[in-house]
Amino acid sequence: MKQYDRLTTLIERFKLEVSPSSPNEANLIALGSADGTELDRIIFFTDRSTYNSPSSGILFSAQVDWGGSENPLLKTLPKIIEIDLKTDKEALGLVNLMKSEILGIRCGMNSVLNRLSEVLIIRMMRSEIEKGSTQPGLLSGLSDNKISRAIVAMHDRPGRSWRNEHLAEIAGMSLSRFAETFLLKVGLPPASYLRHWRLVLARQDLSDGLRVDLVARRYGFSSAEGFTRAFKKQYGTTPIKIRPRNQASGKHTL
Repeated sequence: MKQYDRLTTLIERFKLEVSPSSPNEANLIALGSADGTELDRIIFFTDRSTYNSPSSGILFSAQVDWGGSENPLLKTLPKIIEIDLKTDKEALGLVNLMKSEILGIRCGMNSVLNRLSEVLIIRMMRSEIEKGSTQPGLLSGLSDNKISRAIVAMHDRPGRSWRNEHLAEIAGMSLSRFAETFLLKVGLPPASYLRHWRLVLARQDLSDGLRVDLVARRYGFSSAEGFTRAFKKQYGTTPIKIRPRNQASGKHTL
């Protein structure tokens, strides 16, 4: 049976960056004993507005950026994710290494910290997917064993001309049941979710300087004009305004 990886494409498309910061600016903090010898828990605030810095017990703190508001999974996660390090020994090992890097300020610290943090965030995401969500969104969809297969197929091959019949087959469901369940879990019909996902990726490619017509074709739009209309509806601006200025002016075009 084919395996559908629910996280790899999201990790590849949305860059994870972690940097040490003061507690007042952090969204990832590790708490522990007052003397700093024992780690207790780590808290990730996916919504920075919910952050309230504890008055004591912070052993280290960092800023985590995983694609910002464009990351569709991040937007559907709980606003606060917490790991009990007393019961999760593998996470404890990762956090101890992160603490050592931050406090030691060694050469290559940022690279090591990013890699350790990526593993920690992946573990957090796995846990949240297993828990699921009662609210419609990507987290709820990925938590469903059948609907997630269709979502992963769209994530991995966004330029394909997906039809509900084919997605239902991938999910192992009848067409009517698939359409009903997808809407219930994700909050959007499959075609609407696919369009949104394509435009998220298109915005990334445009920011990298790719031509509008090339991006339109890459993500299954029949014309640059149709792509521009869809893009403006989602983002309130035209694709050409997203491209770097020197690219839009005709220099170094692809």
